Amino acid sequence: MPRRYLFTSESVTEGHPDKICDQISDTILDALLTQDPSSRVAAEVVVNTGLVLITGEISSKAQVNYVALARQKIAEIGYTDPTNNGFSSDSCAVLVALDEQSEDIAQGVDKAHESREHSSEEELDAIGAGDQGLMFGFACNETPELMPLPISLAHRISRQLATVRKSGELTYLGPDGKTQVTVAYEAGKPVGIDTILISTQHSAAIGDITDEAAVQAKIKQDLWSSVVLPIFSDIDVTPDNATRFLVNPTGKFVIGGPQGDSGLTGRKIIVDTYGGYSRHGGGAFSGKDPTKVDRSAAYAARYMAKNIVAAGLAEKCEVQLSYAIGVARPVSILVETFGTGRVDDDRLLMLVKEHFELRPAGIIQTFNLQRLPAERKGRLYQNVAAYGHFGRTDLDLPWEKTDKAAILKKALSQPLAVSGV
Repeated sequence: MPRRYLFTSESVTEGHPDKICDQISDTILDALLTQDPSSRVAAEVVVNTGLVLITGEISSKAQVNYVALARQKIAEIGYTDPTNNGFSSDSCAVLVALDEQSEDIAQGVDKAHESREHSSEEELDAIGAGDQGLMFGFACNETPELMPLPISLAHRISRQLATVRKSGELTYLGPDGKTQVTVAYEAGKPVGIDTILISTQHSAAIGDITDEAAVQAKIKQDLWSSVVLPIFSDIDVTPDNATRFLVNPTGKFVIGGPQGDSGLTGRKIIVDTYGGYSRHGGGAFSGKDPTKVDRSAAYAARYMAKNIVAAGLAEKCEVQLSYAIGVARPVSILVETFGTGRVDDDRLLMLVKEHFELRPAGIIQTFNLQRLPAERKGRLYQNVAAYGHFGRTDLDLPWEKTDKAAILKKALSQPLAVSGV
């Protein structure tokens, strides 16, 4: 009998304290790279009631106003009312405590080990990995965007919460919120929606409704019709009469954002990736320039895994990369298809080595990660700092393209000439 099990993933809205920090960090990164593409950035942010602290290490020729950038992003998120939210772009204190990048790190990033060893490909070997570490990329055929269903649904609900709040459809919603979706699986395939949980910040009263129980009943009714149901338009597995729907289980969620909890950059790494469905190397993304492989190589690993699945070569694919600081070429590469591959995993590994560039300079070049095109209007990283870095059908992200899928399928019928990436 096929095994039946439940799997749960969560998301958070852009007004969650940790996500405020991620977005400010990446707004700073966008601004610095727009002026100086060679900026080295490790921007960390802390928020608490009435306070924003910007810290970290930055080496750049760019001239930016960090305080103004933080206030602008906080206002964009929706924190403009200190009376109701206890946190506001205009009234919060913004402290800046930044240092320059360590010279010991810079010497390995600016001139990679291979370049010092007189590599024949000096341009791509010019940049070494900004740190040691391991990264994972994943894709599966559970959703149109080739993401696991639980995290895809959790993100969709979070984005829809922001949409109905900002459009004025549900004016009583606040910026802070969390979502969680539990999916039932049978024989490794999603077959049902077991539980949907939404915790969302809200006004104490909704119009003339002031009773707490009545307020929660109104919120639950509105969220089901305006937030939950619309996000299932292109998904085959949908809620049914057995699906549990939980809203604000504590009874109310009026105090939220930094007034309710502190926030810190890089504390939502599972939300940012695959919702726990795939392994994670431990490195956060936000506030890091693309020489830092925690970020850029994770994007490359997703790109590889997604193209393998899009090519029909596997139903699920996970790619692991590892790097040494100051060394351009990966220390190791692993392709795992969990028994769903149409060809042997070792053959897929050979394809990956032949058709994907995995040195930091090559990844940066492939995805144009340092120079933000004019059409992006100085925004790339801040756009993915909330609602996930992968599977974003609302954004044109270079690492989400499936332009290698046809190449991979064709390559299976030809001898491979391994380039030693």
